[in-house]
Amino acid sequence: MKSSLVAISAAVVVATLVTGLKDRAALQEKFGLGAAGKPAPELMMMGRIKPTDGPAGNPEFNAQLVADKIEAITSSPPPAADTSEPDSAASQPAAPEPAAPQTAAPPAQTVAQPAPVTPPIVSEPPAPQAAAAPQPAVDESALRYFASRGDKVRLQAEISRLQALYPNWVPPADPLAVPQNGDKQLEAMWQLYSDGRYAELRKAVADRQAADAGWQPPADLLDRLDVAEGRARLVNASDLKQYATVVDIAAATPSLLTCSEVDVLWRVAEAFIQTERAQRGQDAYTYILKNCTNPAERQATVEKASTLLAYQPMQALLALERPAADGSKEFDAIRDNLARRFMAEGDDDPNLAIAPDYVARLEKLAETEGLASDALLLGWYQLRRNNDADAEKWFRAARAKQDSATASQGLALALIARKAPEEAEEVMFRWRTDSEDATSTYLAATANLMALQPPADLAEDVLHRIAGEVVARKYVPTAQQFGWYARSLNQFQTAARWFETALAWKPDDEPSAYGLVITREQLSDRKGVLDLQRAWAGRSSRITNLEDTSSLMPNAVTPPPEKGTLAAQQPAQPTQRPPAEPLPAERRVILQPGSEVVVRAARPSMETVNVPRGPRQTRGCSTTIDAGQLKPADALSRGWCLMDINRPMEAISAFEAALQSPARKVREDAAYGQSLAYLRAGLSGNAAVAATKAPQNRQRAAELQVAILADRALSAFDAGRYRETLIYLDQRAQLQQERIDLMVLRGYCYLNLKMYGDATRIFEAAAATGSRDAARGLADVRNVTHPDTNN
Repeated sequence: MKSSLVAISAAVVVATLVTGLKDRAALQEKFGLGAAGKPAPELMMMGRIKPTDGPAGNPEFNAQLVADKIEAITSSPPPAADTSEPDSAASQPAAPEPAAPQTAAPPAQTVAQPAPVTPPIVSEPPAPQAAAAPQPAVDESALRYFASRGDKVRLQAEISRLQALYPNWVPPADPLAVPQNGDKQLEAMWQLYSDGRYAELRKAVADRQAADAGWQPPADLLDRLDVAEGRARLVNASDLKQYATVVDIAAATPSLLTCSEVDVLWRVAEAFIQTERAQRGQDAYTYILKNCTNPAERQATVEKASTLLAYQPMQALLALERPAADGSKEFDAIRDNLARRFMAEGDDDPNLAIAPDYVARLEKLAETEGLASDALLLGWYQLRRNNDADAEKWFRAARAKQDSATASQGLALALIARKAPEEAEEVMFRWRTDSEDATSTYLAATANLMALQPPADLAEDVLHRIAGEVVARKYVPTAQQFGWYARSLNQFQTAARWFETALAWKPDDEPSAYGLVITREQLSDRKGVLDLQRAWAGRSSRITNLEDTSSLMPNAVTPPPEKGTLAAQQPAQPTQRPPAEPLPAERRVILQPGSEVVVRAARPSMETVNVPRGPRQTRGCSTTIDAGQLKPADALSRGWCLMDINRPMEAISAFEAALQSPARKVREDAAYGQSLAYLRAGLSGNAAVAATKAPQNRQRAAELQVAILADRALSAFDAGRYRETLIYLDQRAQLQQERIDLMVLRGYCYLNLKMYGDATRIFEAAAATGSRDAARGLADVRNVTHPDTNN
């Protein structure tokens, strides 16, 4: 009888459930949980966070899964796949089953997951449960609360949580119809939890327990409160960049590590990476892409990962991309920015090979969108890989869109690499002070420019600005190359001063010492040669073994020996004697065959201005001091003293300090002395400016003007601007009768302009005074006009 009654009751229950399952869509509509479909597992399968095993999170509830469970309970023993589904699905995250679109998660402070007792992260599926197992005692207080509030999102999370905890638990057929809790105080506590007022909730629980010793809060409420507080602590620690704390809290609260808490997963991944556990961070991102279905969250995961992970790990994450319904790829919307990110990483690491697809994508973006930043990324990427032509192309494109220090620096480096340092110097001059890198690039361009063979024909203003920067930065490589450049033009005294300057800044610079010793030998300075040989004994065999340099004729062009790689450096040694004097009268005539014959004259001596001054003592100016700390009268005396020992660049500073004197006479002498110092340094433009800093009497003004015009004529001639040279000579001739050496210079201007009759007339007039240079000028004219006769 008893068995018959049990059978009848079971039949009624089965019939009722089967009737309710005939329309699953209606059941899902009643739950308000969306379309059917098996959910993707949400347990964070990324290994244990701590050295000890930790529990995992829980799969989310899905209406289809609930229906399957109910149907399984009504049948005879359920298959193993049904009862072990949460763990078995989680253990294979690489191939998640299709799932319904994930409902947007509520704010972090209001949605919480308890810390249930779950299997280890990596475990075997539990044994199948018997179909007739007794219904466990389940705390449904939270379920009733969320049902009474009509909160479908939290209701779904609670059903998922309870089902993960109690596999045989069946949710009510109509959760929204569950009556409200009769306990108004408990309702108020749930409301505090829902509002995120956790401290107040703790106090309300404590107050009620104090008032009613027999009352115990629902375990579900306490579990949820613990999890919510853990989330708040984790978010706070993450915001404060306390990454080790983030990892500790995540390990203690594993129920936070689910797809419903993607923000927590992002923070944990960042904490792993920032604590030098990049592989664990990659595992966290991998879990999200394998198991979570929300498209916006998946895309945000890739974007966040790209800012923290290197190129290679990102490729592993992108391999988890899912195809879109229209046949496109899931992350196409962010692929342009990913290409930029990867190319920037390639710019920093010359050994990193970026996939050609990303390079091609960025090239297309640079051409279509025309952003200077894209062209710069491509330029630096190609330059790091020694593709100089491609790099130059993209840097020029970037400068065309927006001229900047970075674009100019990249272009200058590409130009240096293809041996075009003259344009590199011009490109970088404007940006030379923008940064240390920009300064180094400019100085490297100057060193390579001065080292060109054959020497470049540089304009006067270019030489002056390069020399000014080199002296200001005390840059040894270019100073040394200035020495070789001057030697190539047979200006041996100027070359010696540049070599001396380089050695003053870097006493162990052997190439500069070698250049100085052979230059002194050619200048017949035997004492200077011996001094250098003694100083470099045992350090440089070619200096100490130097014997006969007679083969180094003044007209010969000597290439810079042992130049090596011109690297940017900034020696800190103080200067003693910067290059100062204008080009001396040492060059002989150089004839170059061909249709364009260029004849160079022996340069005349510097215009000498004799002005009576009181006696000066050289004692006291042999050491280097800051003239700005001296009284104006003392600074003036020091300036003349420095001029006497041929240190005009230091004299310029001394005269500048003297210009601050309130006495008119001191200021006048200081301006005059500074003009002379600039003239001796070959800076005629600066000399003209200095002359205007204080009024000069008529005699001094005329002398300075004559000297400045002569210096400008010499500089123009050296630059090959012969018509300009004649203009300066004519202007000077109006102020003072032309000297013989300047007449010779005029004759060579006519010769280079192929005005042979005028050249002959000038040379004959000068030769009549006994000038040997003029006689050589006549011979040069005959060599050009009658080469067969001379041969």
